[in-house]
Amino acid sequence: MTLAGRPLLRILGIVAIGIAASALTWHQSRPAETLAVQPLSVSTAAPEMLKEKVSFRPGDTLEALLERSGVDPQLRQEMIVAVQEEFDVRKFRAGSHLTFLRSSRGVLESLEYVLDPDHKLQLEKSGESFRAQIEPIPGAIRQQRVCGTMQGSLVESVMRAGERPELALRIAEIFAWDLDFYRDPREGDEFCLLVEKKEYADGAPATYQRVLAAKYENEGTVYDAYFFESEDGDNHYYSSDGESLQAAFLRSPLEFSARVSSHFSTRRRHPVLGAYRAHLGTDYAAPTGTPVLAVADGRVTFSGRSGGSGNLITLQHANGFDTQYLHLSRMLVRAGDRVKQGERIGLVGATGLATGPHVDIRVRKNGRYLNWEKLDLPRESRIAAAQQNSFNAARDRFAASLASGPVAGTDTAGNDTPADGGSRIAASRKSDETTP
Repeated sequence: MTLAGRPLLRILGIVAIGIAASALTWHQSRPAETLAVQPLSVSTAAPEMLKEKVSFRPGDTLEALLERSGVDPQLRQEMIVAVQEEFDVRKFRAGSHLTFLRSSRGVLESLEYVLDPDHKLQLEKSGESFRAQIEPIPGAIRQQRVCGTMQGSLVESVMRAGERPELALRIAEIFAWDLDFYRDPREGDEFCLLVEKKEYADGAPATYQRVLAAKYENEGTVYDAYFFESEDGDNHYYSSDGESLQAAFLRSPLEFSARVSSHFSTRRRHPVLGAYRAHLGTDYAAPTGTPVLAVADGRVTFSGRSGGSGNLITLQHANGFDTQYLHLSRMLVRAGDRVKQGERIGLVGATGLATGPHVDIRVRKNGRYLNWEKLDLPRESRIAAAQQNSFNAARDRFAASLASGPVAGTDTAGNDTPADGGSRIAASRKSDETTP
């Protein structure tokens, strides 16, 4: 039993009885007149603080919630002004809650709002006013090795390894430049990750932090890489020889669970028209509403309706490349917008000449259509020569941990400092060819 358990209460009870008996004997042995002038000593316990959680309702503002909680108008305004100095009050989410801390007399002493698993907004009394600040949520970071075999989807395989689906998304992001998780994985592929997990003292579920190292074996080909943070704060994913893992184009315009329903062809029977004609793109079948991502940084040159292509978005990229996204149910960008690689630009649909929901992605180089599935994806850079030795040391350290099993590295100070002191390893990717 812990110190807060029954054995401790029993010990305290015995000690209290002993003290009381000793005090009684001592008082009985003293002269009566001395007893008459002794003041009575009374121990005062710290005032009890009461916690109350109040949820944000749909459409609620911070002021509405405070009013519903009985906070008077003047105090409400003081609190809102203090919060606004640290946090955008428009970002409070419906369903989330504020935790109020009141004295036993009902006086509001502080409130707390959890921003994410690692940060909270704390509003506390400072003299006669309130002061807000964003504080870290303490916890211990441990490194853990997670390995599994592909059986079914990546999500199912990760869950079979005892982890949450969120980790599958992290794997897909890590290998996004080399593996298309709609068509590349095969039954029996193996994956292994070295991931940081943050454990919390209040018993909240552990959260994933950084993936420090990873390998994915796809039909005998092993993809691996490392994430390195240099002394000047620059950080990228690199292969084991120091080549940047980030490519100019993502492997797929979708994040997950889609299949290629039609390939690039100069002569394909059109599913609607029945005639043979060129199909200059790659079709990914997915449910209507599935987010479509920009496969590279670029500028929107067209966003609108385009005959048999339905709702169409065209992006212009560097070096003479542009990409097109056809048959969308909805377009999320306008002509002239600048977009980043991986940004959501539209939703899968079946507009135009289409037999079912899908996105048809097409890529051109100086106006000539290329086969999206056979594009070479060049890397953007190599690690600086001055950082090569530091990178090699970090790579070797985490590679050894990935190969040897669970790691018990913990930030004993509880301040979420990386166990490796700043250099980090993550996962890998591969390219089938070269790049635009």
